[in-house]
Amino acid sequence: MAEKLKLMCILAHPDDESLGIGGTVAKYAATGVEIHLVTATRGEHGWPWDIETYPGLKELGRRREVELRAAASVLGIHSVNLLNYIDGELDQANPLEIQASLVTIIRQVRPQVIVTFDPNGVYGHPDHIAISQLTTAAVVCAADSCYGDTNKDAHYRVSKLYYLAPLSEQLAIYQTAFGEFVIHVDGTPRRASGWDTWAITTRIDAEAHWQTVWQAVSCHKSQLANFQFLERQPTEIHKQLWGCQTYYRAFSLVNGGREIETDLFDGLPQNSDVER
Repeated sequence: MAEKLKLMCILAHPDDESLGIGGTVAKYAATGVEIHLVTATRGEHGWPWDIETYPGLKELGRRREVELRAAASVLGIHSVNLLNYIDGELDQANPLEIQASLVTIIRQVRPQVIVTFDPNGVYGHPDHIAISQLTTAAVVCAADSCYGDTNKDAHYRVSKLYYLAPLSEQLAIYQTAFGEFVIHVDGTPRRASGWDTWAITTRIDAEAHWQTVWQAVSCHKSQLANFQFLERQPTEIHKQLWGCQTYYRAFSLVNGGREIETDLFDGLPQNSDVER
């Protein structure tokens, strides 16, 4: 009998699960896949409003955690793990400590598939880049019977690892709605450029679930200074924003090749409890 299908999403901030991969999450949750979310920070520095109204590190972190858990409930996420690192400082934290935490969660949950950010962090965000690197390392370590746990049977091999890989045209739609994706790091501006179409390995069609994603996105009110603008957008724009995600298959133990996947679980045994 095939194992229960499980998808783990390892991301940097509250709202990444909705704005970044909400369509994917909503689609798989609706088909019976068990979704587990790991979020590295509480997004304590993410404040799009006037700085005079910033509620402070602790209060905004509390608020964003509440928003995260509300969005997770809407999307059908089975569990949420917060790693308690500070927003904007993830790449300065102890990488071995974070990897160990991720390995523990991976071994406990035992997901077949893991999704995280791409190595460029979509637009060069240091937290996104850090969680991509840390997740990749943790997947390797989780499969190593000599790593960590003294119980040698605790090791677990993830079957597939994916990087979120938005196309330039997808990013253009997002930036029309949210403004330019740019961050200044060490005095240098970093911008979103998008992946080439030929580099994409996987395309997830979640158009049927766009309303669920929009409901989840709406939970993150502290981040949506343009909420009324978004709310007024026609259905077609919402479908374009939330209805499709593209990925790069970083590695797979079960399949390969140039044919575009339409299922993150391609190559894995079918599960009778899951509608695919």
